[in-house]
Amino acid sequence: MKTITATELKENLMKYMNLCQDEDVLVTKNGTPIMRLTSPNPRKKSLDEFISYAGILGDPNLDYEALLAERDNNR
Repeated sequence: MKTITATELKENLMKYMNLCQDEDVLVTKNGTPIMRLTSPNPRKKSLDEFISYAGILGDPNLDYEALLAERDNNR
């Protein structure tokens, strides 16, 4: 998570709008957190994290749907 000031956000809004697609951005004012910018699609972040653990779960070449199918078969 990147931390920036409200002034920095105001001066570089587009930069941080793009950055928050990849990581959360914490905005502070006078050293106090006032908001957090985050992706409107948190599932993508969760999916990327989930897929990064594929090696732990089994075959790292499995796609997301295959991982879900494998999970369901093991229940």
